[in-house]
Amino acid sequence: MARLPGSHSVIVPAGYERLDLTGVRRWLAAQPALSARLGGAPDTWQIREVSDGNLNVVYVVTGSGGGVCVKQSLPYVRVAGESWPMPLERAYFEQLYLRISEPYVSGLAPTLLHYDSERFAMAMELLAEHIILRRGLIAGHRYPLAARCVAEYIARRAFATSVLCDPFEQVNERLAAFSRNHALLRITVDLIFTHPYLVNERNRWTTPQLDDVVRGLRTDAELKAAVARLGHRFLTVQETLLHGDLHTGSIMVTATDTRVIDAEFAAYGPIGFDLGLFVGNLLMAYFSQPGHATTRDERLEHGEWILAQIGEFWGEFVAKFDALWSAPRVGDGYPSAFFTSPPDAKAFARERERWFSLLFADTLGYAGAEIIRRIVGFAHNLDFESIADSNMRGDLEKRALAFARQLIVGPEAFSVVDDVLNGARRQS
Repeated sequence: MARLPGSHSVIVPAGYERLDLTGVRRWLAAQPALSARLGGAPDTWQIREVSDGNLNVVYVVTGSGGGVCVKQSLPYVRVAGESWPMPLERAYFEQLYLRISEPYVSGLAPTLLHYDSERFAMAMELLAEHIILRRGLIAGHRYPLAARCVAEYIARRAFATSVLCDPFEQVNERLAAFSRNHALLRITVDLIFTHPYLVNERNRWTTPQLDDVVRGLRTDAELKAAVARLGHRFLTVQETLLHGDLHTGSIMVTATDTRVIDAEFAAYGPIGFDLGLFVGNLLMAYFSQPGHATTRDERLEHGEWILAQIGEFWGEFVAKFDALWSAPRVGDGYPSAFFTSPPDAKAFARERERWFSLLFADTLGYAGAEIIRRIVGFAHNLDFESIADSNMRGDLEKRALAFARQLIVGPEAFSVVDDVLNGARRQS
């Protein structure tokens, strides 16, 4: 075993090698099923690096017969380099998440084809025709199925991995496995719930335009208390297996197909966390639209379309989750045997309605926390970052931040999803 220089926490196994272009070719050629999927001789395969996220290295490989996507963990954060060591095991947790969730979300995520535990590398179905949802929204494209598909993805997976669906023994086994994903959980806790509200060297923002706003965040006692409450819920309410990083950059789309990718942050937590991250990113896409306007397209209609997708998303999630919950189940949460008579059914319906109301408030809080961390924390969004005019970018970010605060400290002001959409319109 070898330790990274200057690191006392990241251990690199002796058999680990970083797969460069040559290494990827050699690695795939040694896997008969993958080699057959690609077709042709290995030296004819086309390989290119397409790493886009902050953590890992990703390659697209195509041959005469087809293609694969190869993803490998590095012993550090890719965008930061060796100054920020990171355990390799995140690949293990991602492939475990894919294996567990695949029966429930088939067709809504790429298929895992192979995992190499020595190299912490995986090969997945290549989504050759897809693009990242965030980039498509920035470009002004519309994907009428995407929000509903993401809602269905969350509903199916969240229900299936909770005690509403399964006996607690099975759920606890999964929970125990993912509880070891410490490094990625630490990133979530630090980057979403801690660093944006403190002085930290990894924070960055549009300066000087947001300097006063950032100082205000650090002294906003009501906001910090509400964020701390959300962070505590994230760490202690272990309702379901979360994707853990479900934003518009983790979704690949065509006009007719939607797939959720990049689940290395998988952990057990509150259902509202995944929901909130997606809602928060749609809100940022909405608030950023004036920065992408042209003389031929003011982006007013596109912004309204994006905003409407939040309503589509929430409505579809509730419908899908409620249908699963209402059917006969073997889960220990709200046992089906309790609700067999007409009075039982009415009481159960009221209880589900109450539960969804609480979940909605949770979702809004996490949406607000996601907006704040993406504007003043370490990992930013292209929605704002790609706006060249810093004054315009800063102004749009201020509007988003102001609305994020409303969602966090006063979720009770938003009884239904239309309240959220109207609130965003007033703030824009």
